[in-house]
Amino acid sequence: MNIEELRQKIDELDRRIVELLAERQAISREIGRGKRKVSRVIEDREREIRVIRNVRRLARELRISPGDVENIYRQIIAASKNVQGVAVAYQGEPGAYSEEAAIRYFGASTRGIPCESLDGVFELVERGEVPFAIVPVENSLEGSVARVYDLLLDSPLMVCGETELRVSHCLIALEGASLDSIRFVYSHPQALGQSRSFLKKLKAEIVPSSDTAGSVRLIKEQGRLDCAAVASSRAAELYGMKILAREIEDNPHNFTRFFVLSKEDSPPTGNDKTSIVFSLRHKPGALYACLGEFARRDVNLTKLESRPTRHQPWEYNFYMDFIGHREEKNVAEALAALQEHAMFVKILGSYPRAG
Repeated sequence: MNIEELRQKIDELDRRIVELLAERQAISREIGRGKRKVSRVIEDREREIRVIRNVRRLARELRISPGDVENIYRQIIAASKNVQGVAVAYQGEPGAYSEEAAIRYFGASTRGIPCESLDGVFELVERGEVPFAIVPVENSLEGSVARVYDLLLDSPLMVCGETELRVSHCLIALEGASLDSIRFVYSHPQALGQSRSFLKKLKAEIVPSSDTAGSVRLIKEQGRLDCAAVASSRAAELYGMKILAREIEDNPHNFTRFFVLSKEDSPPTGNDKTSIVFSLRHKPGALYACLGEFARRDVNLTKLESRPTRHQPWEYNFYMDFIGHREEKNVAEALAALQEHAMFVKILGSYPRAG
């Protein structure tokens, strides 16, 4: 065959490949509908791992690069998740970092349901009006989001996933505004705190508000050229605003961790994390004894934090994350042993690790 004939064969193969991709997308869409009916998570790490292992095996059998095939299939899997879209509740306005985290986790076709408060986010899922919620739990610079942990303590919802988002702030204003014209800067207190050095040089009055994207909407509605907001570039795009400065955060290592919540947690994937909360009696060595149960079973702790119980002064609950799924043998044994030391233990959920 000459080159032109070979190219025609490639064109025919490309058509067949695209037709097969379309067929795969249609099946994925049906799977998405099924998941939504039973409130299952779109993100299925265990299934993804099996698919990747299978296509790598097939690639080796056919003597083509398993790495190349894996890269292609990761894009195919991402596209499949996009068409499976799902409704997700979050706190804030469209363009908020929480909405961005939801899209990152569930895919581009995610239907975000904005709520005014974190309490409202929990309530929507608890009532069954929305299958999933996404909430920020800690920032690498500002620490934990206390209200979320308080709500998790009392809520029947479980953590079924996590994701991490690199937070990059922009200074956003109306068209026609300039850095010299800004006299007031609005945003959520955490975003303002994370951009402290830049804002100090700006010498504008700082005005805390309920969320980042809502601040952008506010200054657009006010129509004032002397006001700006600290928010994401996506918020600027959504509201048709001008970015006066990018990456204004003090520290480039600015990440926020989010929990995905539903009425059930996730099955084991082999790469999981578990979050719990427990309280202890006031006696010497109580915490040491609890932590020892995990150490003896080789369970790696990734976070330990105390929070006031809100019932008695100077009494605390301990929030802990560790590697492993609650159904794994060593983890189940550690949790059973913890029950013997603790006044109460609540498993917040086991879920696939981010990254």
